[in-house]
Amino acid sequence: MSRPRTADFEALLEGLLQADVEFIVVGGLAAVLHGAGIATADLDIVPRRKPENAKRLNAYLASLDAWIDEPMRRQIRPDESYFLGRGQVNLSTSLGPMDVLCQLHDGRGYEELFEHSEVLEDEGLELRVLDLPSLIQVKASTGRAKDRLAVPVLLALQGIEESESEP
Repeated sequence: MSRPRTADFEALLEGLLQADVEFIVVGGLAAVLHGAGIATADLDIVPRRKPENAKRLNAYLASLDAWIDEPMRRQIRPDESYFLGRGQVNLSTSLGPMDVLCQLHDGRGYEELFEHSEVLEDEGLELRVLDLPSLIQVKASTGRAKDRLAVPVLLALQGIEESESEP
């Protein structure tokens, strides 16, 4: 079965919110939500690692016929335990690719990132998103080329935000 190669961000986010999943948007979409003119194909979130949240997340993903995107293309279905650990779960869903990062590469999970996030509104949705300074730090520290390319764009946005807030 063919799956979308680009996430339907609005539908995925709306579904997560309707399912009462606690999460922080990170990655490329976080950059876009801050105003960066970059392209991204998947939704990256850091969910709160609590059993009840993992249960809600897993139920929502089951409704999207989600499976773990892995090299052998076996259709391995995640269960709640996948969202309580420390790893990253790359998923293929009926609404496109979605990555659930239980924690970032630097070891920070939802609890540690919460104070470095803010609520942004997009298309009428109120989303908790990693704040711009933290997003810049994360992108600069991953070592991935695509993240390094985003850093100058994010730094420029930060400069614009800072100049607009000056009296």
